[in-house]
Amino acid sequence: MRIPIPAIVIPLVVLLLYLFVPGLKERPWTALRVAGGILAIVGYILLVTARIQLGKSFAVTAQAKELVTRGLYSRIRNPIYVFVDLMWLGLAIALSYWLFVPFLGLLVMHTVRARREAEVLQDRFGQTYLDYRKQTWF
Repeated sequence: MRIPIPAIVIPLVVLLLYLFVPGLKERPWTALRVAGGILAIVGYILLVTARIQLGKSFAVTAQAKELVTRGLYSRIRNPIYVFVDLMWLGLAIALSYWLFVPFLGLLVMHTVRARREAEVLQDRFGQTYLDYRKQTWF
């Protein structure tokens, strides 16, 4: 099993942000900030899990290699998007509220990409994809 590159890069970037952005280390760890950190960690773990479950079907552009319906994909059509957003929300709460601005951009981008991917999957898998879509969220 190959570890996805984001599994290594994301924690490194977050650590560098924490260490080198002025004022972040000095802020007290309030209950809200701790909750944001926990949310970010949970989102990160589920993101890596979703990426591993997607396996060779992962692509940067919308492609229909295989209809993955197991694991997290049995309940959520786009778990990578959902958990990136969840992780980012947690980081915004834990580290800095200015991270909410790119978070909103991510939400829009993920919605647009999910719609495009749905079109590609429906074209390729037809009724099978439509049935899967009825059983899942986003």
